[in-house]
Amino acid sequence: MSDNHAPRTLSQRLGWTGTIVAATLVFVFLMAPIIAIVPLSFSSSTYLTYPLPGVSMRWYQDLFTSDKWMLSVKNSFIIGIASTVLSMILGTLAALGLASWKSRLKSLVMAIVLSPMVVPVVITAVGVYFFFAPLGLTGNYAGLILAHTALATPFVVITVSATLQSFDTNLSRAAASLGAPPLLTFFKVVLPLILPGVASGALFAFATSFDEVVTVLFLAGPEQRTLPREMFAGIRENISPTITAAAVILTIFSVALLSCLEWLRRRGEKLKAAVH
Repeated sequence: MSDNHAPRTLSQRLGWTGTIVAATLVFVFLMAPIIAIVPLSFSSSTYLTYPLPGVSMRWYQDLFTSDKWMLSVKNSFIIGIASTVLSMILGTLAALGLASWKSRLKSLVMAIVLSPMVVPVVITAVGVYFFFAPLGLTGNYAGLILAHTALATPFVVITVSATLQSFDTNLSRAAASLGAPPLLTFFKVVLPLILPGVASGALFAFATSFDEVVTVLFLAGPEQRTLPREMFAGIRENISPTITAAAVILTIFSVALLSCLEWLRRRGEKLKAAVH
């Protein structure tokens, strides 16, 4: 028995070792381009070259003192926050409606709602441009906010719908039986329990808007250039190490968003455990 057990143990160890090695190689492959950018952002050279001729903070200083870059950062936050708020409202209402709707058309409607995630962004951007142009929604904030809302809302629908799978509808029925109107039931009973899902969807929506560049290329005017749009223009027109500084800031920002998502996930699990 021990002889038969030893080969199995050895094969398991070899399997785990192979898995760890493969996962490590994949991780290095994915992270290498990001890690390579970080030292370049501290280079004293005006060219993106290795080895670094010296260390300098000039590109971060240029990023935070340039009117052009600061305007793009401000535009990204304005458009991102506005589209996130709209997508939170629309996505949450859509998820609640779809969760309680019993119809054979439910799958079709869900597919239509989630279609911005499936359709290539360039096709969506072209369609939005031709739809918005006659309405005067190109070259202004309103058009960009509405377009980003359409792209971000599916993420809210998915996260809220996933949270509603474990939601006990008897709680809302109990509130209604005690005389609570629907609006009060939503804010006092439903929303606190699905809040982690709503917040997670909001983070995904904000990240989608903040990182989006294709729609901005079609709809934005000179005053609505976002940070990704400015980086894209810098790569095409004049490659400056300031772009690497912006990339490092965006990477740190993305890590912060992922940390928030992990915290919300744990909070959601604690709420589910408390309810059950």
